Amino acid sequence: MSPTETNESTKREIAVEIPATEVQRETDALIQKYQKLARLPGFRKGHAPASIIRQRFAEDIKTEVVEALVPRYFRQEAEKQGLVPVSQPRVHDLHVHDGKPLTFKASFEVLPEIKVEGYRELRAEKPVIEVTDQEVDGALNHIRERQATYEAIEGRALADGDFAQVALDGKPREEGEGQPVHMDDVLVEIGGQNTMPEFTEHLRGASAGDEKTFEVKYPEDTNDKRLAGKTFDYTVKVLSLKHKSLPELNDTFAQEMGEFKTIDDLRHTLRGNIEAEKRHTAEHESKDKLVAELVKRNDFEVPDAMVDRQVEIRLERGLRALAAQGMRAEDMQKMDLNRLRAGQRDQAVQEVKASLLLDRIADLEKVEVSDEELDREVDSLAKQSKQTSEAVRARLTRDGVLDRIRNRIRNEKTLDLLYHQSA
Repeated sequence: MSPTETNESTKREIAVEIPATEVQRETDALIQKYQKLARLPGFRKGHAPASIIRQRFAEDIKTEVVEALVPRYFRQEAEKQGLVPVSQPRVHDLHVHDGKPLTFKASFEVLPEIKVEGYRELRAEKPVIEVTDQEVDGALNHIRERQATYEAIEGRALADGDFAQVALDGKPREEGEGQPVHMDDVLVEIGGQNTMPEFTEHLRGASAGDEKTFEVKYPEDTNDKRLAGKTFDYTVKVLSLKHKSLPELNDTFAQEMGEFKTIDDLRHTLRGNIEAEKRHTAEHESKDKLVAELVKRNDFEVPDAMVDRQVEIRLERGLRALAAQGMRAEDMQKMDLNRLRAGQRDQAVQEVKASLLLDRIADLEKVEVSDEELDREVDSLAKQSKQTSEAVRARLTRDGVLDRIRNRIRNEKTLDLLYHQSA
């Protein structure tokens, strides 16, 4: 019973033989079970002879013997040979004959031997983080925009810079090209940067009570993928005309925004927030490049089963994002999932390689995750889901996710180590 190594470093095959005595013991136990439960014509329940049971339920008993013994002996033989499967075994060449050993072969995948090299020489890009006055002004104006008030316009029609409060209905020009759009109350800025030109063109000069019909052709690069490249016919009724009034940027404004005494205090805080965000983004991009270089320096074959699982994770993540954007379940069901899976595969391979490399470096550098660190992660997930930490931990443990979370934290700590080693 020795493993046969194929040309692919992650593939293994073992031949297993289960002693005839063990097969007979399992068979006899099953026959006794069937005797107790079987209802056969001419026999009281529990009194049918073993010979009749064996003959009548031969195939069922053989199937149950295989299901009971094959997984157990496969695990025992894999452990004996020091093999750790990362995929479900494919059982073949199965032979079951009365009075003889049960024999089979099992093909499966194992982790490759990873000899990670060059990771101590990796150097991360660490750009100088600067925040300009213009960026602070932009953030301040964004807050100011959120505090804007809208006052009614009387005695004139809509002009550029005004806002039309409208109710609108939009239908796709071509049937089946999307869902109708309906809004009872929405503000449209005339000539606004984010306003479709057709809305500005047809609403400029309008008054309250006017109703306009027109078509809008959305460009292919429209952010909302439900509208991209499509033509919609709109009916828009002007409910009222509004003028936006912005608050003055002074100490009073700052005090209304929180624990700030002056507008300079608010600007200082905004500058710090922008700097922290830029630093976080730069560090994230730098770590991505670091991991890409690590994978480039250490090429190896990865098990198909692990890649397949990562493809499914990426696909599920993408579908959740589409659902969050408003895509209907029935539209998702029409998608070619096999094509989507194929498109995710290359990136999934890179992600699996990166994870295995970081895991190996963590072993070499003795990176560990404390119970306190895991508790903090569980507490954070509990807070997000508005559940107790105990309930979340129980669910994660039951679903086998807790170990994956611990491994993710470990890899993140290892990547931090690589990032900071060039400081």
